[in-house]
Amino acid sequence: MRRIIHLIGLSCTSLLSVAQLSPVITCWQQNTTEIGFADELTNVQAVNYSVTYVYVRTEDIPSWIPVLYDWPNNPWFAVPMNYQFRFRLNPIPNVGPETKTGYGHIGLWKNGCSIYNPKDAKSYQDSLTWFQNAWYWEHLLGETFDDCIGHPNQSGEYHTHVSPACLYDIEDSTQASPLIGYAFDYYPIYGGYGHTDPMDTNSAIVRLRSSYRLRTITDRTTLPDCTVLPPTLYGPSLDSVPLGGYMEDFEYLEGLGDLDEHNGRFCITEDYPDGIYAYFTTLGWVNDVYGYGIKPVFPYVVGTAYYGEVYPADGNTGPSSGFVVISEPVTAYIQPSTAVAELENAPRINLYPNPATDAVIVEVDQSDGSVLVPATILDMNGATIVQTTLFPGTPNRIDLGGLANGVYSVRIGTDDQVVAYRMVVVR
Repeated sequence: MRRIIHLIGLSCTSLLSVAQLSPVITCWQQNTTEIGFADELTNVQAVNYSVTYVYVRTEDIPSWIPVLYDWPNNPWFAVPMNYQFRFRLNPIPNVGPETKTGYGHIGLWKNGCSIYNPKDAKSYQDSLTWFQNAWYWEHLLGETFDDCIGHPNQSGEYHTHVSPACLYDIEDSTQASPLIGYAFDYYPIYGGYGHTDPMDTNSAIVRLRSSYRLRTITDRTTLPDCTVLPPTLYGPSLDSVPLGGYMEDFEYLEGLGDLDEHNGRFCITEDYPDGIYAYFTTLGWVNDVYGYGIKPVFPYVVGTAYYGEVYPADGNTGPSSGFVVISEPVTAYIQPSTAVAELENAPRINLYPNPATDAVIVEVDQSDGSVLVPATILDMNGATIVQTTLFPGTPNRIDLGGLANGVYSVRIGTDDQVVAYRMVVVR
């Protein structure tokens, strides 16, 4: 049986050094071959990093969207966004005035899908006082979300306002939830389940509770901070829009739950054994128009403001953001498949540099050094560009002078044991 493995192709690095890379480099679900909705590549297309930054390129088309999907009660369709975002490897807490989470993307799920705050971009009578809660207006009332609780907006940007139902098992309360994304203050986001003791990964697993709650109000004449509004800024009656329809229907009560006002806490995780501040997607048992079950609860992902420092110059937030250009030397990170460990006798390969320019060096460490190893370079359409043989135990130089800039597949080995790399050619 032919067995194909996907390994990493980093410049002069080994699998040991990969294990030491930051999770903000290694967590992304990369894909350069699978076509999904809108005949586009799904998930994340490229990850590059320097000593300071990580660059993530995505079309914002998650693989969970069915190919011919038509969002109910929504006139818009997801379109490829050609985004590239920049993440800092060393986030820092914000010590100045708080930075509110604005409209548009406030972070990125690990599959390259945009994260939005709870607002749906509308306010009562356009007064910018009572902001609509997207979960109520677009999901419970408008029914515009898909089964993964996401949808596109008028610009075609697919996004979720809440915990993504298809990125991890939101009903699995038996284990700590995985790392599922990063906010644009560069702190990680985890699913809804964590440890009772945030500093002890051996403590019991619980569903982490939000410290926000519905206010006990009978009319919308005040704000959560006790501001008394003039009559011109009163909100609608609770008879016309029930509590929960607006962001200002919720209030933060310190110590009510497990998380702070940003919807996070400092903790130790498998990814960050030395500890880090992390956000958590909040869940609860809810009975709504879709039935009774575990559902997202306010503030869903990030609170009304970021915990960490946000840098507008990084190009991730605000109008026309998400098109960051790399202007420094970087290394491509290519995610290894979990199938690597399944083939015990596979030859160990070192391929560098990657990205490459005029040539690539391939080293093959194989027990039988007398056996030549075939190697093939294919373009992304599957056409063979280069065929050669490699000598085990010595650096093999493959000339790339005739290759155009782009992404190629390098397949090394026999039909029984084939190792596949993604190689980038940049000049």
